[in-house]
Amino acid sequence: MQKVLIITYYWPPAGGPGVQRWLKFVKYLRDFNIEPVVYVPENPNYPITDASFVNQIPEDIKIYKHKIKEPYGWASFLSKNKTKQISSGLIQHKNQSTVEKFLLWVRGNFFIPDARKNWIKPSVSYLSSVLEKEQIKTVITTGPPHSVHLIGLKLKQNLGINWVADFRDPWTSIGYHKKLRLSKASAKKHKYLEHLVLNTADSIVVTSETTKKEFLGITTKPIEVITNGFDGAVAEKVVLDNKFTISHIGSLLTGRNPENLWETLSELCDENEDFKNNLSLQFVGVVSEDVLETIYKYKLKTYVNLIGYVSHTEALAYQEKSQLLLLSEINSPDTVGIIAGKLFEYMRAQRPILGIGPKGWEVSTIIKETNTGVAFNYDEKSSLKSLLLDWFKDYKKQELRVNSTTINTYSRKERTAKLAKHLYGYRI
Repeated sequence: MQKVLIITYYWPPAGGPGVQRWLKFVKYLRDFNIEPVVYVPENPNYPITDASFVNQIPEDIKIYKHKIKEPYGWASFLSKNKTKQISSGLIQHKNQSTVEKFLLWVRGNFFIPDARKNWIKPSVSYLSSVLEKEQIKTVITTGPPHSVHLIGLKLKQNLGINWVADFRDPWTSIGYHKKLRLSKASAKKHKYLEHLVLNTADSIVVTSETTKKEFLGITTKPIEVITNGFDGAVAEKVVLDNKFTISHIGSLLTGRNPENLWETLSELCDENEDFKNNLSLQFVGVVSEDVLETIYKYKLKTYVNLIGYVSHTEALAYQEKSQLLLLSEINSPDTVGIIAGKLFEYMRAQRPILGIGPKGWEVSTIIKETNTGVAFNYDEKSSLKSLLLDWFKDYKKQELRVNSTTINTYSRKERTAKLAKHLYGYRI
């Protein structure tokens, strides 16, 4: 059995989507004759935790830990809430306080590539002996945080190991990177480190075709696209909400604000009394202030149900019971390759997906190919309104459902099979 060392910052009890990708890979790698060994921080500062993930760690997996020094502890003395928001990616577009601007400037210019940079040097020293002890020749790093990739870089340079760099998100082209108030020198350093990682790793794994295309302009190294996926059986015979519930599961970050949807829903409530009496907007997770302001502007406040953060198990239950599942992305060319992990769990829930994102969004293609819903651009309104009315009519007849196809290719086990093939030529 081949051994691999997986270096990740996010690991149970961390919550959110970042932890799930490699937790699930680790769950299934043994099925493909690969023994995972995991390296994580001993004392991380996770913005969100979910104890239910701890129970999903496979038995007898070796997990090595080493302490990390993070700046969020002292930064929280200035503003605990703002520090937590920045560490989780919740950066407001407007009305930034002086404290928030200062924290972003410090984060962007003093902590390159990110606030976990102090974990690099001690990890390289610690892991050198671990690799020798475990007789491991292959190392996988997953980012963000991209500091993790710099650990892999140093191990590659020092020991000549086989190194695979997994990018769950892009580096310098992701939306929040532009909000970090970077100096020209800092922006140049990010570009340099990105180039160095992409050209030193033996191979690269990404989660979208868009990121692959971007990286092919930087490196000639092999790049494999392995999206996220869903785990567990497809939902069946679930008792649905009585209301015409449109649910968004997960953090609805600033900028992911489908104003055309809020406006359309407001019009439908004004024009259709039955629609008005049955509509429910359910948000399971954190919702950015600017999104709520827009929803309230269209007089939809009475329909809003703010659930807040729940465990992953509870989130799955909310998905399965909802009439519709909303997925939105920032309306920017920079986000066409962002494929949220919740898309695949939405597929598992077998409820119609309503996507709203930028033109050319890869999610639109996946939704269409799997027949799991419909995706719109931000400037589409009449067709959106027509579809919502059709779905509402089906809801009233208790016939609102999807007839999905080929979604099993997005199961976590099938995703792991693709990873195993990339690592060691395993034939699916």
